Amino acid sequence: MSVMNLSSFIGLRYTRARRRNGFISFISAVSTIGIALGVWALITVMSVMNGFERELRGRILDVASHVTVMGYGGKLVEWRAIEADSEQIEGVAAAAPFIDGQGLMSAGGAVSGALVRGIDPQQEPSVSNIQDHMIEGGFDQLVAGEYNVILGGQLARKLDVQVGEKVTLIAPQGQMTAAGLLPRLRRFNVVGTFSVGMYEYDSTLALLNITDAAKLFKLEPSVSGVRLSLHDVDQAPTIGREVSSRSDFSYYVTDWTQENRNFFRALTVEKRVMGIILFVIILVAAFNIVSTLIMVVTDKQADIAIMRTLGMSPGSVMKIFFIQGTMVGVIGVIVGAIFGVITALNLEAIVSWAENIFGFEFFPADIYVISDFPAQLQWLDVALIVPAALLASMLATIYPAWRASRTQPAEALRYE
Repeated sequence: MSVMNLSSFIGLRYTRARRRNGFISFISAVSTIGIALGVWALITVMSVMNGFERELRGRILDVASHVTVMGYGGKLVEWRAIEADSEQIEGVAAAAPFIDGQGLMSAGGAVSGALVRGIDPQQEPSVSNIQDHMIEGGFDQLVAGEYNVILGGQLARKLDVQVGEKVTLIAPQGQMTAAGLLPRLRRFNVVGTFSVGMYEYDSTLALLNITDAAKLFKLEPSVSGVRLSLHDVDQAPTIGREVSSRSDFSYYVTDWTQENRNFFRALTVEKRVMGIILFVIILVAAFNIVSTLIMVVTDKQADIAIMRTLGMSPGSVMKIFFIQGTMVGVIGVIVGAIFGVITALNLEAIVSWAENIFGFEFFPADIYVISDFPAQLQWLDVALIVPAALLASMLATIYPAWRASRTQPAEALRYE
């Protein structure tokens, strides 16, 4: 057996051997469990944050357009030509005009501000997914000239109205009369409600037929802009620049990444900070390996001296304890990674089971935007976490292993 293999054999043997000092075994077990818990928590939390980001992005894109072409001053005159031209760009799936405005909605004694959006009922399903989140009614009931409206579920609750009732919309664009400037008022029939799961939209958004909105906001025959739907939402900045390059300076272009930049940037920063905090747990557990190996080296002074006397080099002695400490980290990382992956893949079922056991919701739907745990395991995260944890474990073994290699046989055997 070569010296290299002998060092590996002794290191693995020390890992499995029962120690005379039970406290050393306890510290070693704590180190292994600590590393496993750290890796498990890091994989699970990263998966949860990935799931939250995916879910929030999906809910935002259910309402927001991938790319938006807007006219200066909120008025786009040549929108038909822009719509036709945009649909010819590779990557653009569909285009639809819209009108955006603000107003006050009242019903009975309740009043609430609203973001009023005029849409084409035939084209809108191709650029948004609100139709898939209807509670009652549908886009087909937004008939031009009938002045019907579809409200967000929370907005309807604020106004205390239901489908079949009427609301009054007060538009900021006033009209001149003999008595002076008066606000424009219009009664609308509530023909539907929707809920996309984002309070920002559910509590403020009201949908009208684009013809009715144009009359209300005095935009005929213009619109506010054109919404584009893409085959790949991640190509929005690229396609937005291409649309903008065709501009004759009568309009400007934005995309969903620009409109929600601060929100997603905050999510990214939060994910990174959380990852660093949880990785500290792994580092703390890894430094326990230092304590374990120092005690092992002290306990094995006589064995080290005998091996040195028999001709084992300091490097081989160092390798023995390096292997022993590394095995503690390897076992902890493997166990933690297995449990982390299993937890991430089954988190929703685990949380549901825990809620049934304890009898309460961890994230009540009436308080939080997302009430479940939409975990999304990304193997890239696992591929980064596992090597990083292994590296931390290996680095923790260097100093104790070096101390063992510096043992002087004469000193160690003096009192044996």
